Amino acid sequence: MNKTLDQQLKEYATKDYYPFHMPGHKRTDLSLGEPSLIDITEINGFDDLHHPTGLILETERAASRLWGVKRSFLLVNGSTVGILAGISAALSRRDTILIGENCHKSVKHACFLNELQMRTVAPVRTSFGIPGQITPEAVEQAFSQDPGIKGVVITSPTYEGIVSDIASIAEIVHRHDAVLIVDEAHGAHFGMHRDLPVSAVTQGADLVVQSLHKTLPSLTQTAVLHLATDRIPEKRVSQYLDIFETSSPSYVLMAGMSRCIRLLTEQREPLFSDYLKALQSWYQSSRDLKTLSVLQDRDLTREEAFAKDPGKLVIRSDQNGIDGYALADCLRDVYHLETERVEGQMVICMTSICDRTEGFRRLSAALHEIDADPALCRDYVTDRSEQSYDIYRGDDCETWPVRI
Repeated sequence: MNKTLDQQLKEYATKDYYPFHMPGHKRTDLSLGEPSLIDITEINGFDDLHHPTGLILETERAASRLWGVKRSFLLVNGSTVGILAGISAALSRRDTILIGENCHKSVKHACFLNELQMRTVAPVRTSFGIPGQITPEAVEQAFSQDPGIKGVVITSPTYEGIVSDIASIAEIVHRHDAVLIVDEAHGAHFGMHRDLPVSAVTQGADLVVQSLHKTLPSLTQTAVLHLATDRIPEKRVSQYLDIFETSSPSYVLMAGMSRCIRLLTEQREPLFSDYLKALQSWYQSSRDLKTLSVLQDRDLTREEAFAKDPGKLVIRSDQNGIDGYALADCLRDVYHLETERVEGQMVICMTSICDRTEGFRRLSAALHEIDADPALCRDYVTDRSEQSYDIYRGDDCETWPVRI
């Protein structure tokens, strides 16, 4: 008899597969207890996410202090609901919006729902073979071609960890009397340590969306929306969150966010210092690879990237006939290392402060074995030419036949 989902998950948790993927808690104990014991509704004393006045409001205020913003909203429907609500609050129906070609599909969905006129700006293509930053010059050129742009949405960092010059882009956007929304879903950890890129919340962005669960110790679907300036009315943001976000928010998810914010408030310096030391050691160990390449800062020019998130491990196969799919499958089946994403010749591994020395050691050892004997991946080579390279696979909405 086939196992059900709950049975399969329990069995998987007992195995030695190591998660180089989100969520950022890396399947460690978050000390929340049995979920069903804290899975409640809006009973007396536990506040209401849609009208917070008590515990939830205090958690949102703690988030505002941690990231240094005007107002933070807890999200239980992931960054997607923050994008939908943020764009809807920032622009009026049928306005013109400039979006990065590498935007998440939720950006296009928000444009569809609001009948926005989309203009696109392309990221730089890097010599390593991944999309790079969106340059300030490209944004300026877009405004010169269409002065009617009312809002700009930039994804920074990208899935591969590439950061754009948000401060310069914000100056251009505001000079043209438009608003800047930054999809920082993969950068909730930015600004937590001096050796990490700074967050868009301190660089002039008006609204920033972050997924806590991607790179921090928090449960899947947990995110925050930060209102960093006065250009977007707080009341409109709240109104659109009421529309798009579930009316039955999970207290389990909110408890996880509360714990995550408290942990970072109290211990972020030692946690991120240890994490960055482990990353530095791992990068050092990968420098002697020959048939595999690991993206490092030195591989990117200033034009290609304003900065790079060291926590995204981008590994490229330089061996003819062995692509990222074969590499990922080999890492999974032979070494029990689960990766986050495959892009053409590349595999992306996600890391966080919850990663363990054991994980970094196993990944380094596996890559060195494959590097020395690429034939280990040969059995996993298949014809996947139909899987086109698409950063977020968000083009589906462009074919929708009707408007609402």
